[in-house]
Amino acid sequence: MKFASILVNFSESVSERLSLFSVSRKLLLAAHCTLLSALALFATPKTLILGGDEGWKEIASLDGVSVGEKNGLFGYNAIELSTKLGNANPTTDLYLSFDEEKVHDLAGNYTVSENNLVCTDDAVKGNGSALSRGINKGLTLNGNKKALFGKSGAMGSFTIEFWLCPTLAENGEAVLSWRSALNDDINSEYQMILASFYKNHLEWTFKNIFIGYRASEIHLAGYNTVVPNKWARHTVSFDEESGLLEYLIDGRTESLVFITKNGHENGTICYPKLGVKADLEICPDYVGKIDSFRISRLPYALEKNDILLTGNEKYKTKGGKLLTKPILVSHSAVIEQIDTLMSVPPETDIRFYIRSGDNCYGWNDSYPEWREISPGEKISGIKGLYFQLYAEFLPDGKGSQTPRLSEIAVKYDEQAEPLPPFKITAQAGDGSVTLNWSYSVDDNAGGYYVYYGNRPGEYLGRMAIQGNSPVNVGNRTSVTLTGLENGRIYYFAVSAYSKIDGRINGSLSKEVFARPSSRLAKK
Repeated sequence: MKFASILVNFSESVSERLSLFSVSRKLLLAAHCTLLSALALFATPKTLILGGDEGWKEIASLDGVSVGEKNGLFGYNAIELSTKLGNANPTTDLYLSFDEEKVHDLAGNYTVSENNLVCTDDAVKGNGSALSRGINKGLTLNGNKKALFGKSGAMGSFTIEFWLCPTLAENGEAVLSWRSALNDDINSEYQMILASFYKNHLEWTFKNIFIGYRASEIHLAGYNTVVPNKWARHTVSFDEESGLLEYLIDGRTESLVFITKNGHENGTICYPKLGVKADLEICPDYVGKIDSFRISRLPYALEKNDILLTGNEKYKTKGGKLLTKPILVSHSAVIEQIDTLMSVPPETDIRFYIRSGDNCYGWNDSYPEWREISPGEKISGIKGLYFQLYAEFLPDGKGSQTPRLSEIAVKYDEQAEPLPPFKITAQAGDGSVTLNWSYSVDDNAGGYYVYYGNRPGEYLGRMAIQGNSPVNVGNRTSVTLTGLENGRIYYFAVSAYSKIDGRINGSLSKEVFARPSSRLAKK
């Protein structure tokens, strides 16, 4: 019986202790939750919108991407992979994208003197192409002194390239025409560069262009038949290093000849020379669409490896990127996540990266370190006065599709600024002023700054022994500033700073004033 009684008493004691432990644990958890809740009250959820209705004002740089007009979701201006080549390279002599209603040379070397082409949305490159109806000479260009066709003399290496979608490709339809004369003291020779259709093939003719070549007229005809209503890229190129004159369709060689004295590789090269300046005519007799017309000072062998877009892809397969400016938020701002509005076709992608810090002036390409993030997922450890976003735009493997980014919503928590004291008084003394104020009603307040100066609202004081304005007085509600000049008036205000981060300073209290005087000296 005694043993049973002892066992019962022991069990009750253990039960009571476990019960007490459970209660203590619950109290600790409750206290922890209360603390977290209190801290959460100090933070204000905020959202910063990039793109969308706000536009892309915070963008620092775009590389291989561009902002389209109302091309994104909900009619927003979206960022997408760029197809524009034009003045992206100093070797570009002429570039006509036909993406805009007004046709102009994006390289800035040619002016349009006459244009009878019609803009159309059916583009193989970019957002538009041009329709030629075979009347009124199409498009006429006049080159300046920097243009290959804007002056007389040696021409050097060149590449002429354009996309065609012919309606019929009838005999005699001319896509490009340049006609002039090469004069010397005795003779005058007719010169011509012509690209026209013959028996459903595009044929290039160079007449009296290459000085010293054994034939005055050179013909390069395509091997494959041109298919009506189908886009194809036509390229003719001359390499002054090798003498190779070559015609290609969609990057495949159709015809070639070495412009040398003996007509073979490694012979003495005959260089091109242009005579009297003349206009360049595009689509003077052609019926169909044309897109992405450009002339380069590089031969095709170098041009195809250049940073400009070549090949049959619509977008650069290496993709593009955007970088925002370092964006100012507030001290101790915590980035929670980003949400995006974007369209991502199959096999394409947009990858996002973020970094942050309190001082952006020492930032470079690799510091602070970039962190990859995913839209809609929680972000941890990204906080500070500044943050910066970086995004990579990746097309499909064929370079035929681009992702589009219409908006980025950056969600972050900002520590709230504590409220100032509601009541403040100033009592003058001999070379001093004593300030008293009430505690801030804001639980977020961790201390106070005292501002002072000699003009209302201008707290630039530097004479007090306690320090220059503002003076950090800690978490108290009274201070006496000494070292002040008797007879001068002083104005004061007090602000509270955050207990979470002392750099977060609230607004100022009402202003008070006092005038120290020697008659107020204590006896």
